[in-house]
Amino acid sequence: MAHSFAAAQDQSPLAPTTESGKFVNQEPSEPSSFWRTVKIFWRFMTEDRIDPEPTGELPMQALSRAQLDALSDDAVHVIKLGHSSLLLKVMGEYWLLDPVFSERASPFGFMGPKRFHPAPISIDELPPIAMVLISHNHYDHLDKKAVRALADKTREFLVPLGVDKNLQEWGVSAENIQTFDWWQSTIDTHARLTFTPTQHFSGRGLGDANETLWGSWVIETEHGKLFFSGDSGYFPGFKTIGDRFGPFDLTFIETGAYNEDWPDVHMTPEQSVTAHKDLRGKTMMPIHNGTFNLAFHAWYDPLERVSETAQQRGVALTTPIVGEVITLGEPMPQEAWWKPVMAE
Repeated sequence: MAHSFAAAQDQSPLAPTTESGKFVNQEPSEPSSFWRTVKIFWRFMTEDRIDPEPTGELPMQALSRAQLDALSDDAVHVIKLGHSSLLLKVMGEYWLLDPVFSERASPFGFMGPKRFHPAPISIDELPPIAMVLISHNHYDHLDKKAVRALADKTREFLVPLGVDKNLQEWGVSAENIQTFDWWQSTIDTHARLTFTPTQHFSGRGLGDANETLWGSWVIETEHGKLFFSGDSGYFPGFKTIGDRFGPFDLTFIETGAYNEDWPDVHMTPEQSVTAHKDLRGKTMMPIHNGTFNLAFHAWYDPLERVSETAQQRGVALTTPIVGEVITLGEPMPQEAWWKPVMAE
């Protein structure tokens, strides 16, 4: 571990809370409400949409434990599991970011957004996990069933303030959980991890809005730096993070589930590219797309728009298929895998 990781000290203000004890964003944003939620739900029920889900099968590479263990232990490997879920092999350790393995991103097993594709590997097949990093507690990022299955095979869960209560209710021991406010860091054997701000919100029901924190993750390793956005609207915080921690070798940037009804808390693809540039990223991987139908745009719209914008703005984009392994420092896939499925 480079000593510079340990030497860095953060003096930034931490996440603000209101008098009612709820967290708020750094930038003003329209608060969620019951009637706003009802309006959006009504749109989902009644509005005609173009290609909300793929009609053909999405490409995927199935993974096995043997394939994972065969990857080198002296590099950083990244595998997209779907939506915003990532599996990392960092110097021989396995990490999961926002692991969602359930069939639906929903509190219900019988309704709600259903996966377009299976996960490329099951939790049972996964090797022991060193760390699980969580960005916030929405159903498409914090999967109760996955957490329960991972509880006995994970050394440590790193979560925003308040999310530890959920994990303990689901069977994770308190001693295996670290909680983070914005700008707080921890040092692992192979990296320094810092929880950084985003502009979003939290809640898993109608009565717990913003009682837990949300954010992004900066991962600094000896082989390169990664940024994981979680969910966010576009805000000046990306530039602040880039100035403090950049440049990043690879950024995982939310690119999907945008709409004019919630511009403060999700970015358009064009804003996602701007966020990547603010972060001083070298290569961008668009995440938060291609797995669940969570908005009103076509399922392929995020990938089409981010590809066009990246090309116009000279941004290196990598778009691996689910289950494909990429390695920091090596050439990364750029195939537009969604185009053949669009034509079906």
